[in-house]
Amino acid sequence: MNAHIDYLNPDLPHGLRRVTMPVVDATPQTLEGFGRLVADPADCAIEIVQWPATGSRPIEPGTGDEAGTTQGVFVSEWRGEILYGRNEAVDGHYVLAYAAQPEAAREDTNEPPQRMLLWHANYHPDGGQLFFPLDHRPFYVPLALPGDDIAPEKFVCFRFDGREGLYIHPNIWHEGVFTLEGTQRFFDKQGAVHARVSVEFAREFGCLLEAPIARA
Repeated sequence: MNAHIDYLNPDLPHGLRRVTMPVVDATPQTLEGFGRLVADPADCAIEIVQWPATGSRPIEPGTGDEAGTTQGVFVSEWRGEILYGRNEAVDGHYVLAYAAQPEAAREDTNEPPQRMLLWHANYHPDGGQLFFPLDHRPFYVPLALPGDDIAPEKFVCFRFDGREGLYIHPNIWHEGVFTLEGTQRFFDKQGAVHARVSVEFAREFGCLLEAPIARA
C-alpha cells in the first residue's frame, strides 16, 4: 500500500469488480459491537485509548490519553456521480465514493445517485467517533469489526433514518458518512490524535464496495 494516499485524487485502476455490501437498518441490536445510536450528542462521551507502550516498561497511569477530542462539521456532498467529504474537525478533504465506475464518474450530471461505490476505509486506534445528522435526513455508514485481516466481505452498510446519530468504538472500520443525495451536514467529534489505519479496496483487492441507494 502507498504510504501517502491522495484522498481527492485516488487515481484508481479501471474496470474494478464490485462487492455488494448487505444494507441493514441501524438499531441497537444490529449495531452491537460496532457502536450505538445517539439521540443527543451532548450526552455522548468519546472513548480515548491510551498510547501503547513500545517496550517492556508500561505507560504511567493517567498519561498517554490526554490529547482529548476535536470537533467540527462533517459535510457529505454529491457532485454529480462523485461523493465528497469534508471534515472540519481534522481539516480533512476526501473523495468518499462514486455512483459510477470511477474512470467514468462525472460531476456534470443532475441524476440522483442510484448506488455508492466505496474505494477506501479506515479506523482510528486512538479513540471513538461521533457523527450526528444536523439536517435530519437519512444516511448510510459502512462498518466492519476490528482486525487488520480485513476483507471486503466483512463490511456491512448501515442505514440511518436521520433522527439519531452514530457513535462508533475505537478500531471500527468506517469511512465517514454518506448522504443519499445532495449535501448533508453532520456534527463530528473524535479523538484529537486522529491516528488512521487504512485499507484501499481498489488496490489491495481489485474491487469497490457497493451499496444500492434506496429512497423512501
